[in-house]
Amino acid sequence: MKYHIWTEGCQMNVADSQRVGSSLEHLGYTFTGNIEEADVIVLNTCVVRQSAEDKALGRLTSLRPLKEKNPNLIINLMGCLVGVRGADKLRAKLPFVDVFSPPSDPGPLVSFLSQGEIHAIESNETTRRFAMMDEDLILPQYERGQLISAHVPIVYGCSHACTFCIIPFRRGVERSRPVGDIVSEIHSLASQGVKEITLLGQIVDRYGKDVPDGPNLAALLRIVHDVDGIERIRFLTSHPNYFTEELMETVAELPKVMPHIEIPIQAGDDEVLSNMKRGYTQKDYRDLIEKIRKKIPDCSIATDIIVGFPGETDEQFMETYRVLSDLRLDVAHLARYSSREGTVATRRMDDNVSDEEKMRRFRMLEELQEKIVDEINKKYLGQTMDVLFEEKVKGRWKGRTPTNKLVFVESDEDLKGKIVPVTITWTGPWSMQANLAGVRSQKQPALISL
Repeated sequence: MKYHIWTEGCQMNVADSQRVGSSLEHLGYTFTGNIEEADVIVLNTCVVRQSAEDKALGRLTSLRPLKEKNPNLIINLMGCLVGVRGADKLRAKLPFVDVFSPPSDPGPLVSFLSQGEIHAIESNETTRRFAMMDEDLILPQYERGQLISAHVPIVYGCSHACTFCIIPFRRGVERSRPVGDIVSEIHSLASQGVKEITLLGQIVDRYGKDVPDGPNLAALLRIVHDVDGIERIRFLTSHPNYFTEELMETVAELPKVMPHIEIPIQAGDDEVLSNMKRGYTQKDYRDLIEKIRKKIPDCSIATDIIVGFPGETDEQFMETYRVLSDLRLDVAHLARYSSREGTVATRRMDDNVSDEEKMRRFRMLEELQEKIVDEINKKYLGQTMDVLFEEKVKGRWKGRTPTNKLVFVESDEDLKGKIVPVTITWTGPWSMQANLAGVRSQKQPALISL
């Protein structure tokens, strides 16, 4: 019996697919990269933008002929396209789909395969607990022995409800995982060769706020820091309202916690931020970045920005441009606003910024950020720093610095899973080239772009 998984979307979906693969292999299935020979096909979907939803539906439609050819084929639709309460509506539209699973919950598929039943989308406590327990998490076959860096969910869902965001409606309310489950999973990953873990949450620094007297993210980092075999720890994505000085001090103090912070601003204009229901002002964000840089010297900072939010004027957009220009952040994940059915913004606001204008603003920020990062990375030239190497790409080893900078090195040594000092020999906006410390390259390396 064979299974195939197609995953679209964020790191949380990647982690969810790992759990599905692990669950299927516990039932005796083996992975296949050939979708046509699979007995079970899982589509793990994203709907954060319309393009992602369209892609998922297109992929799903392409499976219908396989189902008609082989009625015994099991098709499982999973993730944000299903959401926490969407199965009943989808069943009528997609009769060739056998199982509908909400995000982060392999329970309905496991139940169907082991008992021949489809549990309702509101999973019973046993099924829900199955999704939340990972003591037996064994990396699926396609990643076993290969994965150096893994993502570990610590907060499911979100209760903040920014007006542009569909996630709370699809992933449900905020739920912190028990510390024991998290640590057990990380121990398991470490025993399988994983060297770096990234703790995940839609708002990761709200970890523990839904648990009376439970540990917060800073306390969890201290617990995870003691897991043998794990050499690097990261976390994402943070929210400006919950990034405390205690958390900053913890990152600065713990050597395994990497000095890289992902903390979105989304927009630079106060009125737009208010319309987004973000809960802070431009000044609040500027002050926070200043505090982080003082507490965690030489850290890198990433942000998210949405252009063309309903009602955003050109003057308001230029506030965002100026903030990005002034703060000089290491990464800016840029997106054009996409109306999503069910969000507050779609129900109450007019999406009145044209697609052409959204693209113009996007390109302006893209060009600005490329220049900023190019200048930031030039400061690394000639420096020696430790890089954790993950894999070989086009004949060169790919790894990342503590500040999450992408580095390529040419070497005949097996560097996989090793932290090695390198000297930076070339820098660009998206990656850097290096030699192993003390080794001089005999030829000019070709540039690699990803």
